[in-house]
Amino acid sequence: MRVHVVNVLRPEPDATGPTLDRFSNFAQQVEARGFTGLWVTDSFGRGRPTLDPIVLMSVIAAVTRQIEIGTCVLQVPVRHPVELAHRITGLHAMTGQRLQLGLGSGSTKADFDLVGADYEQRFKMLMNSLDIMRQAWCGEPLPGGALSPWPGTEGGPAVMLGAWRNKRWIVYAAEECAGWIASGLYSQPEELAAGMKIYRDAGGKRAVLANVILDLTGGGEGMPLAGRATVMLTGGEAEALDQLKRIQDVGFDDILCMTQPESLDDLARLRDAAA
Repeated sequence: MRVHVVNVLRPEPDATGPTLDRFSNFAQQVEARGFTGLWVTDSFGRGRPTLDPIVLMSVIAAVTRQIEIGTCVLQVPVRHPVELAHRITGLHAMTGQRLQLGLGSGSTKADFDLVGADYEQRFKMLMNSLDIMRQAWCGEPLPGGALSPWPGTEGGPAVMLGAWRNKRWIVYAAEECAGWIASGLYSQPEELAAGMKIYRDAGGKRAVLANVILDLTGGGEGMPLAGRATVMLTGGEAEALDQLKRIQDVGFDDILCMTQPESLDDLARLRDAAA
């Protein structure tokens, strides 16, 4: 099972200048320790400062050379699909095959409210937007014209779909996408096993478990949504290793771990011990 890192950097008190340096250094540390990838999350209306995921991914691309660069996941319905397709084309041009584009419907109403989008229609909007984005990446005619793909990005990047419980979307991920991204924050362990069976039975190839909190000295306090997380690597190194192996036994190909920069070595030891 491949082990990746999810960005959880937050603003430091009274720190306004060194954000680029802090994040660049973090990305380089992730690559130096041999992790497979660095992934970013997507939120903006939840009462805490965040940075745009495409901006962050562009920085990762500029300061690293090997690691995968992914989103877990980018909320499609809160954005115009053609404008989003164009921004992703630029990211695709900069990152090439390193780009792991996780897309989803969104899970938090506050983000929708901030942009005036209909949260209740998010699944319908996702399907419609995915169709439009794929047309845009191919340069096909759209109601207002056509998007001209940047050379080398024709057809767009491979898309992975974030789907927590819904069978329809898990099957869609298997049949129409490059991978399925499940959530360690929102899914119960038994749901992950059931989802894995649905995904593999439908022919799915790459299964990713995202946003698994790592904290060997506590219970994940201070991490986003830690109080709601259902799958975590906590309780000391031995217990966390056992939890990691259980995730591996479910059949996931990749695990994306939320960890503070000072805990990267802890995660590296767990990765090596589970190999």
